[in-house]
Order: sequence, then C-alpha cells, then structure tokens
Amino acid sequence: MSELKTLSLSAFDRTKLNLKSLSTRKHDFFISSIVELNEYQGGKQFLKNNPVIHQIATDMIIARQKKSSIMLMIGAHVIRSGVQRYLIDLLERGYISCIATNGAGMIHDFELSMIGATTESVAYYIKDGQFGLWKETGLLNDIIHHAYQQNSMAFMGETIGRAIYESNFPFKDISLLNACYRLGIPITVHVGIGYDIIHEHPNCDGAATGALSYNDFLLFTKMIENLENGVVMNFGSAVMAPEVFLKALSMARNVSHAQGKFIHHITTLVCDIRDISFEHQSEPSKDQEQYYFRPLKTMLVRTIADGGNGYYIKGKHLETIPALWEAINEIETQKTI
Repeated sequence: MSELKTLSLSAFDRTKLNLKSLSTRKHDFFISSIVELNEYQGGKQFLKNNPVIHQIATDMIIARQKKSSIMLMIGAHVIRSGVQRYLIDLLERGYISCIATNGAGMIHDFELSMIGATTESVAYYIKDGQFGLWKETGLLNDIIHHAYQQNSMAFMGETIGRAIYESNFPFKDISLLNACYRLGIPITVHVGIGYDIIHEHPNCDGAATGALSYNDFLLFTKMIENLENGVVMNFGSAVMAPEVFLKALSMARNVSHAQGKFIHHITTLVCDIRDISFEHQSEPSKDQEQYYFRPLKTMLVRTIADGGNGYYIKGKHLETIPALWEAINEIETQKTI
C-alpha cells in the first residue's frame, strides 16, 4: 500500500499587491446619471404598455396596510441604473420594508456616496491586473473588520449604512445603505467569498466578511417570517435573489408550520431583460433554456405554488422601477384601495 503524499500548499501573498487611488481610475457611471423624480418620463411611458405593474403596486399597498413584509431584492446593476431617488422615496413612504443586495451592490453604493462615481472597465483593467485594486474601496474591509471585532453579531448592511451616515461623504444623500440606516429599515448584503473586488485586498478579513453577511441572511429570514400577504420583488438578480429567498423561505415556513401558521399568500415579481414566455405557475421542462433561469422556476413557480401569484416583466431597471413608483402614485391619488 503506497504512502499518502503530503501536498505542499501555500496561499497567495496579498502583501505584494499594488493598490492605486480611485482618483486615477476611469469610471463608467457618474452621479449625474441619477434621475430626478419629477423630470424623468420613462416610467410613465413604460407603465402605459405594462398594466400588470398596477397589480404589483396594488399588492404593495395592501401589504403595507396589513403590515406584511415588502421585500426588494436587487442586483448591482440597479445601483448603476440611476433609480436611487425612486427607491429612497418608496422607503420613506413605507413601501419597502427590506432591501437585499449582493456585495457588488454595496460597493457601488459606497463608491457613489464617497466620490460620485463608480464602475470600472473590466476589459481595460484586467489586462495589467489592476482591476478591483483601489485603495479607497478597501475601506469597506476596515469597516467590516472593526464591526466584527466589536460585535460578532453585527449586520453588514447596517454597519456600512451607519458608516456612510456618519461620514462626510459628499453624495451620501443618494445612498440606499445610508437611507435604510437613517430610516431604520433592514438592508441585507449577501456576499459570496471571492465575488467582490474588496476580497482581493490585503485587508480583507474572510471571517468578518462571512460572519456579518451570514447575520444579514438571518435578518432577511426574520423578515420573511412576516411575508404572508406580502410582496417579494427581484430586479436583475439571476442567482443571489432566488437562492437566498429559497433558503430563507424554507426556514421561515419550517418554524411557522410548527406554530400552525402559513406563509403561502405571496406576490412575487421578477424584472429582467430576458425574453421569457411565462405561463403562470407552470414550470418549464428541463430541456428548455428557461428551466435554468433560477428567478423563473424558484420565485415565480415553486415558492408560490400553494396560493401566491407570480409576475414577470421584461424591461430595463430605468423603466420598471420608475413605472412601479408611478403606479403606486396613481392608485394613491385615485384612493381606490
């Protein structure tokens, strides 16, 4: 019997990395691209051609009246679409009770607040290995590490939101993290280790990152416990939103079931730019491409099979989110609910 060979393993030495200042980076998105509530007409136009948005708005208003959770799950591209003022207004009016995003969403929000710009060209900076290696963005790691040292049960979204709120960042008024902290509304950050540029940095603490993001997952799950007659929306997240929602809902239903309660009457919405032929509560077969689009089978079929309603709307975030805001305003004005 041959002897087991011992592998000689060593981790990458991050101390050799060369970090540069954000002031030298070429940015693709600027604060000037964030649209004003009363100046942008794209939402009204999109709403005219998508009446189903009125149903979502109606369900949000009813959920707000019943004090049920209204959950907004977003990919990072939502931050780069310029709709911050619409989302902050909905937060302030009680139409969103929790926001969930990924690590990239947190990073874009933080950079915009700090310097009024975000997003680098991957194709340009990956050539010489400079992609993601920017000193100021790495401050997020220091904030996360310090919070973990102070309290291992701290929440990542709340921690970063507080840091922005207490900072002198010149553009923090358009920060979703800042707005949620200011309003006392949960914003949860669901991180995958190695997914985000700050994980490249020498000051990244994997234990702190994992702990605070997991605490956010448990906070998100707690909000799901109040989802009966509520609404869950997914704008542009193909993996994080459906996977996090699936596990959190299972946990919440497990506990509710033991108490003789149910979380079945849910409205789910997925907004993306894919062409999808979606038949209500019908799961595509495995030989169809749509089967492998997680938001469809997870959020629009499987998790609402016992009494919920699922809707898919194709459109850009710069169209769909303002359209939803417009629909809520119309219904409020008409006072039909």
